[in-house]
Amino acid sequence: MLPMRRAILTAVRKNHCRFFSASQSNWNARKGLVLGVYEKEGEDGSHLTEAAACWDKALSGKLSELLKISGPALKKGKTRIFYGVHQDFPCVAAVGLGKTTASVCGAENWDTCKENIREAVSAGCRQLQDLEVSHVEVDGCGDAQSAAEGAALGLFQYDQLKSKKKTKVTTQLHGSTDLAGWEKGLLYGEGQNLARLLMEGPANHITPTVFADTIEEKLAPYAEWVTVHKRPQTWIEEHQMGAFLSVSKGSEEPPVFLELHYNGCPDRTKAPLLLVGKGITFDSGGISLKPSSGMDAMRADMGGAATVCASIVTAAALKLPINIIGLAPLCENMPSGKANKPGDVVRAQNGKTIQVDNTDAEGRLILADALCYAHTFKPSAIVNAATLTGAMDVALGSAATGVFTNSDWLWEKLYTASVVTGDRVWRMPLFQHYTRQVTDSQLADLNNIGKYSRSGGACTAAAFLREFVTVTHWAHLDIAGVMTNKDEIPYLRKGMSGRPTRTLVEFAAGLAHQG
Repeated sequence: MLPMRRAILTAVRKNHCRFFSASQSNWNARKGLVLGVYEKEGEDGSHLTEAAACWDKALSGKLSELLKISGPALKKGKTRIFYGVHQDFPCVAAVGLGKTTASVCGAENWDTCKENIREAVSAGCRQLQDLEVSHVEVDGCGDAQSAAEGAALGLFQYDQLKSKKKTKVTTQLHGSTDLAGWEKGLLYGEGQNLARLLMEGPANHITPTVFADTIEEKLAPYAEWVTVHKRPQTWIEEHQMGAFLSVSKGSEEPPVFLELHYNGCPDRTKAPLLLVGKGITFDSGGISLKPSSGMDAMRADMGGAATVCASIVTAAALKLPINIIGLAPLCENMPSGKANKPGDVVRAQNGKTIQVDNTDAEGRLILADALCYAHTFKPSAIVNAATLTGAMDVALGSAATGVFTNSDWLWEKLYTASVVTGDRVWRMPLFQHYTRQVTDSQLADLNNIGKYSRSGGACTAAAFLREFVTVTHWAHLDIAGVMTNKDEIPYLRKGMSGRPTRTLVEFAAGLAHQG
């Protein structure tokens, strides 16, 4: 070993021992630091971020030398923990950010630099959380918003019902003056985490009533700009939402039609953006019962409602200058003597009749009435989100949300937002080819499944919804494929993903700031 390296390691060990003997109280405070490290282009070694370089300079190059002698150059998303390097931070996580040249990638349809930051910061924060560090300062890594998103999303863990819980970690920005970006990123991340919290909760804990109450509570701090209506079954009946009621009647849990009004635009008469979310708080399939394997995941079949409502909570927290109305028909889909039966015919709010040949295709029924009602507000655009079809998961997996839209303008806005957030979207076809398959019904105007049930299921479901849309700008987001995360998105733990909440927020922000 070179004399210089030997001397530094000896000094670090002495400092390490001195630190823990003389400053045990600081360890008890469990404070940590995450610093970013880039790969050097075309050679081995590391290049520090601005904040990491400043910290390294204050320590006479100690961090740089430790990175050299502790192993190979840090690769993207990898971490390395150093102990006792600085009196204020018992442990420091150096995190790999990849190459400095990373930017928007046309092939991947996202900003690679932002994604690398989210992944790296998330990894560092989780490593420190595993060490029971309770407060972490985070290097902004040149993009404080992305760093904050990575920290917030990476640290989320659903353990509300467990006796042993993960260490709760607070975070703050280190070595940057971009506090506005950091705060914005935290709100984006916390918005997605709210959707994850709702989706992950067991169905006996997150009933339609509890869901609505939770959102009302989250919006309470913004009462000046927000109105919440929790419409009961009597209201749903008065508004002749027969398709919605046909699904809810199979359950003992009463349905709720949740209606949120956020008036952030100074001109409150300006046409609102209308967001609609499917809110099936548990989907057994009804009489067309699902297989028992994996049925527990159907507690998250209200992912559309969760992401839509969470995005409105976030828009309110950000004080976006836009008017948004959110609609979430909430109910369970259960088998009982009162439930829909295959072959039943129900009538939607717009008068169209629907032959229900599969009771497990219930999401489109409740959305049909919500879409009809949405038109009464004369919106500038309607975007609905739903964990609608298993066929969407087969088509795209968890890589992107499938978007079906009648508007090129709306598609461009959603796509642009998704590149920024890294929570991608992909445009799917709305051909008349699919419409003919749902309008060819033996008993009614429409059938709730396609004529060729195994073919193009996501497309026929979208074609069905289009029969309840008359506005010029409408998009249907099928989020079934992105409902859960195993290990595909490295800055999300395994479980319900809360996607695409951040994309919806970024989309709304884009509309708000275009005037």
